Amino acid sequence: MTRSFLSISAVRKTFGAFVAVHDVTIDVPKGEFLTFLGPSGSGKSTTLYAIAGFQDPSSGDVLLEGKSLLSVPSHKRNIGMVFQRYTLFPHLSVAENVAFPLRVRRRPDSEVRRKVADMLALVRLENFADRQPGALSGGQQQRVALARALAYDPPILLMDEPLSALDKKLRQDIQTEIRRIHRETGVTILYVTHDQEEALHLSDRIALFREGRIEQIGTGEDLYLRPDSEFVAGFIGNSNFLPAEHLETAAGAATVRLADGSIVSGLKTARPFGKGQKVRLMVRPEALSLTPGPASAALAVEIVDTAFFGDRRRVVARTAGGDEIDVRPTSDAVPVGAATGQRIYFDPASAFLFPV
Repeated sequence: MTRSFLSISAVRKTFGAFVAVHDVTIDVPKGEFLTFLGPSGSGKSTTLYAIAGFQDPSSGDVLLEGKSLLSVPSHKRNIGMVFQRYTLFPHLSVAENVAFPLRVRRRPDSEVRRKVADMLALVRLENFADRQPGALSGGQQQRVALARALAYDPPILLMDEPLSALDKKLRQDIQTEIRRIHRETGVTILYVTHDQEEALHLSDRIALFREGRIEQIGTGEDLYLRPDSEFVAGFIGNSNFLPAEHLETAAGAATVRLADGSIVSGLKTARPFGKGQKVRLMVRPEALSLTPGPASAALAVEIVDTAFFGDRRRVVARTAGGDEIDVRPTSDAVPVGAATGQRIYFDPASAFLFPV
């Protein structure tokens, strides 16, 4: 059996009677980009700090290549760290900031010069070596922090909400840089964010946290296309939820009655539901279409509003049961003057049922 590069084994962290992390277990292969995603207070940063050595877990273990890190002080774990705040030394130049962890480790001057040059080239700041951090933009400062964290070749890089202070366009640009740097260095990255789009853009896998536990872990496609729970379906991407009553399931295909009395059939489900059980039908906005489709998965709606977003429109529709739903058709697919009497369609295989 292949041993995991990094293992978080039944890590639990309590603060008095409050349990911040409930027995979290994750195996991380070498070179993976794993994101801890979740709302504020879900335990993702606390788990990261246990790996970094900033907080001791109440129980459980953190192992790197099979060896426990718990008895190793944080400054000796040889783990790189990038925070939301750039934590650069304002009195040192960009090059001196990047050189700092190498100087602390008493690396030879020739190695320091080479590594600083390599790191500044990696983050595309070669021409900024002599500048002070205060003369840089927020995005440039964060790239310096990234170069400094990678300068001594740590086996693991931990990143805690590193882009949350940046505006949207700059955040997207730095995300692209982080992806490139991950490809070029092969470093194992554990990344914390509450931004689902950021997690989907960056990650090999995502661990979605909820109330100190991992609700689901998998690729972005796993969480988006195959959510294990209503929480996952609602947190990742945009979702429409409609109350329904389960009528029957045959050969893995469920039939439900919606609040307006309409019947939807052919819904794929691996869950057992009882006859008459209250459920929630979830379908993504982009899975809904205003062009004719199967009658077994059609909703009678009233178009309430439309908005233009270039390649797509956002359509707000109200079902006969009074529920508002979000539809994201391509821009040319919205009938002019669409109002009452409109029907929307979806592939039943694109919908999910969750228990109430």
